[in-house]
Amino acid sequence: MKIEKFVALIAEEFDETAPELFNPNTRYKELNEWGSLIALSIIAIIDEEFEIRITGADLSNCDTLNDLFTLVESRNV
Repeated sequence: MKIEKFVALIAEEFDETAPELFNPNTRYKELNEWGSLIALSIIAIIDEEFEIRITGADLSNCDTLNDLFTLVESRNV
């Protein structure tokens, strides 16, 4: 999967944030809408779309959407 498609997939989980604000360098945890429900949604989407399990700690260790993409790609073997 390309980074642009990944960013769009994650952006869909943010109902109140404009999609154009999302790019690989977006610090998603700094968005006003960020919270535990979105974190769980992202974990579920990654599990569903990529069949990869990540944890809350994994999300905590990622700062940008590119970091999260890199993590998913590294586990997608």
